[in-house]
Amino acid sequence: MPRLFTALEIPNDVAERLSVLRGGLPGARWVEPENYHVTLRFLGDVDDRTAQEASDFLDGILREPLTVSIGELDAFGGDRPRSIIAKVQPTAELSDLQAENERAVRRAGLPPEGRKFTPHVTLARLRDVKPREVADWLAVRGGAPRLDFEARRFVMMSSRASTGGGPYVVEEVYPLGDDMEEDEYAEARW
Repeated sequence: MPRLFTALEIPNDVAERLSVLRGGLPGARWVEPENYHVTLRFLGDVDDRTAQEASDFLDGILREPLTVSIGELDAFGGDRPRSIIAKVQPTAELSDLQAENERAVRRAGLPPEGRKFTPHVTLARLRDVKPREVADWLAVRGGAPRLDFEARRFVMMSSRASTGGGPYVVEEVYPLGDDMEEDEYAEARW
């Protein structure tokens, strides 16, 4: 059974610019650029019925496209670093979209998310990397350039159990705004 989550996809041009940051940190497993995303809500391993119910509720979310700003590099994990990330600026629009995703999946019977929403793009997963090595890597790269894009949809993605995450598959597409053509994106089904 796949693990499901909702996310904003990262456009190819933005992913390409982020991908130049890869390398130079032993013990890092770099995420492939085509797998970059901003997670909105992790659903986990759910049965098909729950997945379909969640999808039906998510389909009811009506929001306008939003601007996403990616900037500063950072790491999660403190004294035991576990990932390198590019922070995403938290905006009211992004927080509202995430909150609607949370409400939709809870209506489908999933428990509340226990973690605070911290929008980011994971660039690398770390194993046995010392905090000093991460600090040095971050210092050499300085501040990442600010990258903005317009999110015109969010998606439900699946992943199979694997080391480092991915590959991810778009299972459902949820347009943002009402100006999208019906066939603009191909939708996958379970």
